[in-house]
Amino acid sequence: MRLPIAAYLNLTGNHSMNHQAILWPVAALVLLNMIVCAALLRERFTEFAARRLNPQTAASRANMAKAMLHTQAADNYQNLFEAPVLFIAAALAAYVTHQADHWLLLMAWLYVALRYAHSAIHLTYNNVMHRFWAYGTSMLVLWAMWATLALHWLSDAAS
Repeated sequence: MRLPIAAYLNLTGNHSMNHQAILWPVAALVLLNMIVCAALLRERFTEFAARRLNPQTAASRANMAKAMLHTQAADNYQNLFEAPVLFIAAALAAYVTHQADHWLLLMAWLYVALRYAHSAIHLTYNNVMHRFWAYGTSMLVLWAMWATLALHWLSDAAS
């Protein structure tokens, strides 16, 4: 089995890249989603047990927001269904159109690393400025991915 980063590092010596390598960062982001979901469940079960809350207090999002003291994991989990959806769309578009190149793969891994950093900050010490830096930088990387894809598509259309 080839390591996902091997495609980026081009350890084989040729200049072609397996376009499926762009799917590894997507899988890593799915793993982050699972990790945050587990943290969310732990946070909820712990708080419900410690405060002896009736599960019905969480029947709606509004009730949940009023009842829960700890919402960092829930907030982070929701974040993972916002901008990361555009990342997954970009990665799948690159895969389907065979436009996944070394630059897109590098940006994809950088985006995922920044999302891991964002989640780690959010779930631990939650410094808003540190979290904003990770988020803002990840958005710049995401925009660069989409710009790169658009340039590839324009180049293909022109030829």
